[in-house]
Amino acid sequence: MPDHPKKPVTILMADDDPDDRQLTREAFEENHLANDLRFVEDGEELLDYLNHRGKYADPAAAPRPGIILLDLNMPRKDGREALQELKQDPRFRGIRVVIMTTSKAEEDVVRSYDLSAASYITKPVTFERLVEVVRTLGKYWLEIVELPPNGNGTGPAP
Repeated sequence: MPDHPKKPVTILMADDDPDDRQLTREAFEENHLANDLRFVEDGEELLDYLNHRGKYADPAAAPRPGIILLDLNMPRKDGREALQELKQDPRFRGIRVVIMTTSKAEEDVVRSYDLSAASYITKPVTFERLVEVVRTLGKYWLEIVELPPNGNGTGPAP
């Protein structure tokens, strides 16, 4: 069976820390990942993006992500609340959510998986380690795993 070239997956990162957003962008560049990497700053903005509200009203300006990198500790609506809301909406259940946060609290890990997060990663402290994490994420989520077309799966991740 011939390999089909994979269409680049849009990755949406929800993180309120501008330094973390910039370092993640640089880690993607360092790993030569050509994916469309977009950013929102909190859970409210994440849900606006997904629902094409406000500045994201034009669907062309807010393509559906195949993967969301989600910080848990953000203002307005934190990642825990946003994850719960998006996994309750059948339109968004098929989008894989990778928690990427500073929290090592067992209750955050357990609750994230209970809410169908695909993975839970504690943010690395050094840029070198972040580059390694992004390389591993890229290899697994962007090369090995088959994601539903346009992230449109209807059920939770297997």
